[in-house]
Amino acid sequence: MINMKFFITAILLSLLFLSGCGTQKSIDLTPTSTSKTGVPAWYTNPPASTDTILYAVGEAQNKDEAIKNALNNMASTLSVSIASQFDSKELVQEGVRSSYQSTVSNKIQSDVKKLRMSNYEVLNSKGFGFRRHMVLIKSDKQKLFDSLKNELDQKFAFIDKQKETVERYNAIKQLSIYNKAKNDIADVPNTLIIMNVLNKNFDSKDYVNRVEAVNSDYDKLLSSITFGIEGDPESSALIAPIGQGLSARNLQIQYNTGEKHFIITIASKINKARAYGFMIARAAIYIMVRDYRGSIIGSNKLNIVGQSTQGYNVAKENVAIKLNEMIKKDGISKVIGLEL
Repeated sequence: MINMKFFITAILLSLLFLSGCGTQKSIDLTPTSTSKTGVPAWYTNPPASTDTILYAVGEAQNKDEAIKNALNNMASTLSVSIASQFDSKELVQEGVRSSYQSTVSNKIQSDVKKLRMSNYEVLNSKGFGFRRHMVLIKSDKQKLFDSLKNELDQKFAFIDKQKETVERYNAIKQLSIYNKAKNDIADVPNTLIIMNVLNKNFDSKDYVNRVEAVNSDYDKLLSSITFGIEGDPESSALIAPIGQGLSARNLQIQYNTGEKHFIITIASKINKARAYGFMIARAAIYIMVRDYRGSIIGSNKLNIVGQSTQGYNVAKENVAIKLNEMIKKDGISKVIGLEL
């Protein structure tokens, strides 16, 4: 009996010991699991940007998106720097145009965010769970400056190459080439401001002069081009909308001669119909643009349906109204079939 009691007591003590060990083991695991979810210090407290280096962090569902967000944050940091250093910046050019002046504003800051920040390095990257990723990136200011300068040099080199061959074409084609060049360099002044922030020793005068030269060449050519507009009796109401569309592009309507004068001819075939109480004018409109030698350099065909409850003449007037709306929506170039 004594042996049996001793045996039972020994078993109970063993169970208590094993139970105690199991409890102690579960307590030790808890702090280990929570420590693995901590956000790294490089993300919560990233390095501060310096005079030569920009730093930024980003977070997203994957690494690529996190880098994009970090680049946007870097651009925002750069825009703040611009706002503080160039609150009122003038880039002056004495010449055909008086000067270029830009007050740093939300527009410039938004332009900074559109920069292609291609020169960067991912310093740290870490994934958290299924859809969370964090990165720390840096960019060298001088390398960013060099990339912007290289882009400007390539842009102007291309424009210079086109200007060498522009005389081969008629005045409208020349205007189109200059207009494209003008649009391509529209953001150059803001880029120059950014480059001045990145490199305080940068002299932007040469680039300002080149921008002014392109704008001047475009304006000079634009002022020398004239258009005449002709139409058959059915198209008489359509002449005014075409003329207004050209005038909106600062093109002159004059009956002139010479290599820079062009004639727009409008011919219409209109079918008369009636439906559901409406008088309908179905117009097939043919537009042709000729140069001073009579060669067709642009053309288009439009089908417009005018309608009115007040008679056929009002329905024809409705065709002119719809043509005017079409020009405002699509542009005069598309309507007359000529790239301006």
